[in-house]
Amino acid sequence: MTASAPTQPPDGGEEKTAPSGKRPRGLDRLFQPVDIASLVAFRICFGALMVWEIYRFYVSGYIKSVWVEPVFHFTYHGFSWVQPWPGDGIYWHCLLVTIAAAGIALGLFYRASCALFTLGWFFLFLVEQSRYVNHFYLIGLIGFLLTIVPAHRAFSLDALRIRKLRAHTVPAWCPWLLRAQMGIVYTYSGIAKLDSDWLQGEPLRDFLVTKAHWPLIGNLFYEEWVVYLSSYGALFVTLFAVPLLLWKRSRPWMFTLLLFFHISNAVLFNIGVFPALAITATTIFFEPDWPRRLFRRLAPARKPVDHPTPATAAVPSPSRHRRAVLAFLTAYLGIQVLVPLRHFLYPGYLQWTEEGQMFSWHLKSRSKDSTARFLIKSAGKEEVWEINPADYLTPWQHHKMKSRPGLVLQFSHHLARELEAQGYRDVEVRALVRTSLNRRPHQFLIDPSVDLAAQPRTWRHDEWIKPLKASIPERHYLEKPKKKEPK
Repeated sequence: MTASAPTQPPDGGEEKTAPSGKRPRGLDRLFQPVDIASLVAFRICFGALMVWEIYRFYVSGYIKSVWVEPVFHFTYHGFSWVQPWPGDGIYWHCLLVTIAAAGIALGLFYRASCALFTLGWFFLFLVEQSRYVNHFYLIGLIGFLLTIVPAHRAFSLDALRIRKLRAHTVPAWCPWLLRAQMGIVYTYSGIAKLDSDWLQGEPLRDFLVTKAHWPLIGNLFYEEWVVYLSSYGALFVTLFAVPLLLWKRSRPWMFTLLLFFHISNAVLFNIGVFPALAITATTIFFEPDWPRRLFRRLAPARKPVDHPTPATAAVPSPSRHRRAVLAFLTAYLGIQVLVPLRHFLYPGYLQWTEEGQMFSWHLKSRSKDSTARFLIKSAGKEEVWEINPADYLTPWQHHKMKSRPGLVLQFSHHLARELEAQGYRDVEVRALVRTSLNRRPHQFLIDPSVDLAAQPRTWRHDEWIKPLKASIPERHYLEKPKKKEPK
């Protein structure tokens, strides 16, 4: 039996009518066939970006500094069993993740490549909590979603090898799932900026002034109008990205703004692959056939080509399959919507306590300056002595740890274990951590009278975190350095 090609999707690549001729309604729209081209483009770009990112890990020494050199690793609560491979194992691990990323881009053994990449990436992510960044988490999520969607049915080595796999359409829920994921990132990032500190220009004021040495435009970063334009511009772009991308008339303009926004972030801040990843992921908001249209404009075919598509691509999914897909979409998106809201369950100012901040898409939301001292007392010894964290941690671990209460607690537990292994009994650890948040005066972040070695790691609020009392000074703006007059 010969498979018939589905009707070509009009105006943007989406089916306007169901196979019966009636307009699809409600959830039926999620299962209507749309052009696979945008998913294919995203798959190729994502895989290529990940190959490049892990290559950067190798050449920059990132693998060695993050996963090899540290003697002690900060772990996520409940994942202390995830430890780096011994010897050169982590290098082989990264090589396998790179091969899996290449498999995604090429569409070779696609499902296995996606699964291997996702598991391998989340392993790297879970080994070191102090290196948490939002886009590392996002990369793992996208790898998982690509495992679910059939982005390999066109322009892939798998489709070249397996004829029955080929298709030019996918169910509409596939691109919508990726749109929803990026929409959640943009929306929560925008909501996080509806914060009194951000509306006062913090922490961008501090971030921008680090670029004041740039020629020609460097002095502009001292100007208050530049600080407020940057703060409120970032707020507008992230908060209104989704509705303006979904509206066809405003989509090109919003995409242009986001393009400028992400390129500016890449130039101003050291945030790795995230700008390129975000730009690539944002293209999924365009009509599903945009790559095909672009290719036709750049290289129009002399004759129209009929691409036969398996009939199964346009036939509505069985009800059992639909129920499974809807259950997955509801569960996954429900988790993604609710997890960023969990910080409302904790008292105190989120940027200070950091309880519930991870996985909540608070991007570049605070600047902290901290000093940390650790005082030790042991049973049978009256004197109290001080431990230098630099003797136990790498410089970047020390820097990250001293401003995050959860990491200070982990390090205190590590100190107690190390000292008890050396023969000390009933070790007590107290931390004197003084922190400035967004240019506020320094104050104690942690109650210095509390023995942190005796405090458990829990999901509940930690009472030993001191409440934030200081406010941003009225004259918190930065003044330009005065030029020295020639003698």
